[in-house]
Amino acid sequence: MMRPWVRNCRPVDARRVTQRCFSSSRPRLELRSIWDLDNKIDPIYRECTNRSLEIIKFPENQPPNNVLLIQKEGVPSVTQAMVEFAKYLKIAYPSTNIILEPQVATELHSSLPFPIYATPYTTLPPYPNRNPYHLKTSLTVTFGGDGTILHAASLFSTSPIVPPLLSFSLGTLGFLGPWKFSDYKTAITSVFTNKARIMRRSRIKMEAFSGSTQLLGDLWPPDAHSNGGRGEGSGVWAMNEVNIHRGQNPHMAIVDVFVDGRYLTEAVADGIILSTPTGSTAYSLSSFGSIVHPRVPAILLTPICPRSLSFRPLVLPAEVEVSLKLSNKARGEEVEVSIDGKRWGVVRKGVEVKITGEMGNFCGGGEGGVPCIWREGSQHEDEWVGGLNGLLKFNYPFGEEVHL
Repeated sequence: MMRPWVRNCRPVDARRVTQRCFSSSRPRLELRSIWDLDNKIDPIYRECTNRSLEIIKFPENQPPNNVLLIQKEGVPSVTQAMVEFAKYLKIAYPSTNIILEPQVATELHSSLPFPIYATPYTTLPPYPNRNPYHLKTSLTVTFGGDGTILHAASLFSTSPIVPPLLSFSLGTLGFLGPWKFSDYKTAITSVFTNKARIMRRSRIKMEAFSGSTQLLGDLWPPDAHSNGGRGEGSGVWAMNEVNIHRGQNPHMAIVDVFVDGRYLTEAVADGIILSTPTGSTAYSLSSFGSIVHPRVPAILLTPICPRSLSFRPLVLPAEVEVSLKLSNKARGEEVEVSIDGKRWGVVRKGVEVKITGEMGNFCGGGEGGVPCIWREGSQHEDEWVGGLNGLLKFNYPFGEEVHL
């Protein structure tokens, strides 16, 4: 059982306010429940002259009211940066509420001179089937690398709507995070003054079926963690990839693959990766998959260590449906499923996994993709090419000495 992160005290309204208490000292500032917040204020997205980007605008006199901060854990410099950002945000925009994850809220409670909000482990939510982040978050800000961005996106993996994402590159690899932390004042000002632009990174949707019955929530995955569970809709969204893998089974997985209902192949391999264009530079690339620009609406099908040398990666249109079934020929009874690097559950014989993509035509609406706030004043509208050359060393020549 997960340990409670706070202990209930007796404030003015014990049902709605939670405090950290110390037996020998005065109570510190409040740790409040995220359910006490007003519902989020949603932005409006408008197409700009560059069709690859959209203008994000919040209603007049209604800036983002609840801001979720996500940090890379275990790095003091990142924690210090997030604290600095939070303090500036409250000074510049006092009506803004800060949301932290429970563990981070516990650790940083004494460092922030204002109330913060989190999801208490011990409090039953008033809406058991609703994720509080989906209802309350107007803006998400990440401090870390690409893994931190994926973690933030996973908090909205059961929602068709993701709040705008502002990412500061403070991790090992900053391929997805366009902003330097030194520019955080410029970044947050652009959002609150309706001058920010966003690029949407499309996701893929995974659904599991046993016959005609869709498996969700309590039924699948059988070992779902707290970030999963039953969502507002059906299926689970991935920003990078869905990975079907043999796991600890010593035998290769045998998976039947269908595209729009037509039989494609019997894959005999360690696994199969279904990737988004954003994820094409992640696990799929390590398995010799193609590199695809994030604005291209596509689904990538990449085998992991296939037995056949003629099994090549495929790039499919985003509107197709890819179906995967564990073959009766397989010696193992199940394969593992991971979404964006996190183990999600298992697929057993008789269960069909269906993968669908997003078409990429998002302009004007809130649904679809992960709206990533673009760096204002970028020398190039598209820094993807610079990321390939600078971070991934695309086509880096052999034989040149690297001076460290």
